[in-house]
Amino acid sequence: MKKVLVTGISGYVGQHCAAELLKKGYAVRGSVRSLSKTDEVVKGISKVIDTKGNLEFCELDLMKDEGWDKALEGCEFLLHVASPFVVKEPKDENELIKPAVEGTLRALKGAKKAGVKRVVVTSSAVAMFGGSKGLVKINQDSWTDVNAKNVTAYIKSKTLAEKSAWDFIKNQTGDNKLELVVINPGPIYGPTLTGNLANEAMETFKRLISGKMPMVPQAGIVMSDVRDVAAIHVQALENEKANGKRFIVTTERAYTFQELAQILKSNGYSKVSTRLAPTFLLKFIANFDAEMKGMLPFIGITVEADISDTKRTFNWQPIPFEKTVLDTAKSVEDVLSGKA
Repeated sequence: MKKVLVTGISGYVGQHCAAELLKKGYAVRGSVRSLSKTDEVVKGISKVIDTKGNLEFCELDLMKDEGWDKALEGCEFLLHVASPFVVKEPKDENELIKPAVEGTLRALKGAKKAGVKRVVVTSSAVAMFGGSKGLVKINQDSWTDVNAKNVTAYIKSKTLAEKSAWDFIKNQTGDNKLELVVINPGPIYGPTLTGNLANEAMETFKRLISGKMPMVPQAGIVMSDVRDVAAIHVQALENEKANGKRFIVTTERAYTFQELAQILKSNGYSKVSTRLAPTFLLKFIANFDAEMKGMLPFIGITVEADISDTKRTFNWQPIPFEKTVLDTAKSVEDVLSGKA
């Protein structure tokens, strides 16, 4: 049985990747910053697949060299999912950039040393369109200009981490050449496995369905379903055509947050507001609200994507966006009502 190390297994995407790997017959070793998080992960994954003793854990810190050799021992593949995701703009951008870049390089160096065949890295669509304005269509060759005026620390962190990964692969020496595939999702929604709502996606839905978001931002972007993202991560491990490529795993067209809210409202979530927040108001709030400041690059932008290569390579069709929205809302509602 082939073993895969999944970094950041306690995170939203990491849990779904681990569950998908187990469904496909892989053994999984998941890294966490503290082993105290493992019970929640096991409980969540066990709701969708019997782990059958094929799930184990190890402690790793993206900012430390210790533990990588042991974590990668016996692993044929690595899914590097772990990276900080916050909209809130930090006072020092290196709070996000350093763990993202250095963590990615530690993962790749460790994988190379351990003789791992292929690494799949979770990047982001923001590494492709940051700094853009108006209507933009991204493809595999799109890159964010990190020196653009409105590029936030988070957008920089994802872009620089991905660039550092490609540079590492290009400059590697020796016979056992490490293979790399990069996955670029948009904002990720979909059901939670563990019932933990402490991430940006779940927090957004929680505020929407409880009526605590009186207005939605004027932004349209390609969206992702966590189940699609996990499925493509796993397929990318052994698909021969995937090596050395970036794959956008999103909807094809942009969806606005107003459309998202309207889907909820039309399906019985009566407290949801579909009112658009005036851009001048958001810009004003951003002067003293770090979270709103982090949102500004997305205001007034419409991002579409060319996902033809992803569809062709993996014989894939995105989960319909309405299903993603309603499944996420149901999942959040179940947690809030104590059913989950």
